[in-house]
Amino acid sequence: MEIDNPRFKIHRLGSVESTNKYCEALDLMQVGDFTCFWASEQTAGIGQRGNHWESAPGENLTFSMVLHPTFMPADRQFRLTEAISLAIVDLLSSFTSHITPTIKWPNDIYVGGKKICGTLISNRVTIQAITHSDNLAIISSAVCGIGLNVNQTAFPDWVPNPISLGMLTGRHYDLEPLLMQLLHSIEVRYNALREGVDMEQEYLGCLLNLGIAARYKYEEKEIVATITGVDPHGRLLLTAEDGRCLSCGMKEIALLS
Repeated sequence: MEIDNPRFKIHRLGSVESTNKYCEALDLMQVGDFTCFWASEQTAGIGQRGNHWESAPGENLTFSMVLHPTFMPADRQFRLTEAISLAIVDLLSSFTSHITPTIKWPNDIYVGGKKICGTLISNRVTIQAITHSDNLAIISSAVCGIGLNVNQTAFPDWVPNPISLGMLTGRHYDLEPLLMQLLHSIEVRYNALREGVDMEQEYLGCLLNLGIAARYKYEEKEIVATITGVDPHGRLLLTAEDGRCLSCGMKEIALLS
């Protein structure tokens, strides 16, 4: 079912394995910017590092949105991660001053040390000819999968530290208007990205554990390290307790609770 909206094209799906997998099976070049595929239920939702994303049917927002950020060089694709993460922070911050969202690198959203939202962005890259001898790799399409805990209040025991918007505010939310609010927040950040706005400092200002010593799993060992920043390619920068400077991709380091 397609939801009639003048700004966003929204396809309402029933039960699907994963909205990201659903999108990746499409010819994305025939799918317009800000086309959204919203599922009532995901039977095999995917999170970061290949983890399962748990969501009770009909209680949360589980959707994927297609973008075509062809203005963005492929080696700067982390800027899109920053923009999407900050858009979710913008939305959650608008509900109450008691909510102070943080971003767990690279793009999970936490409130009070508990996870409220997960994001998985899959980019496709193409080569664009600049001159007869120079080429530039650009992002031709991006599938942005978002799972936001909204009305769910009971989670399986295996889900680590979950929380929902309803648990934070004591309210029940109509999902469709909330989806429109989130899409608007993403649109604002995406347009700013298109105009060349640098969001790095805002992103770092929301980053969980920035400047704080914490326990991590690194090279199969537990270490204590402090996040110092994120490089332009999205790698996490840390200083270990023994003085080593670390630069880590997503599968190379994990925060320990």
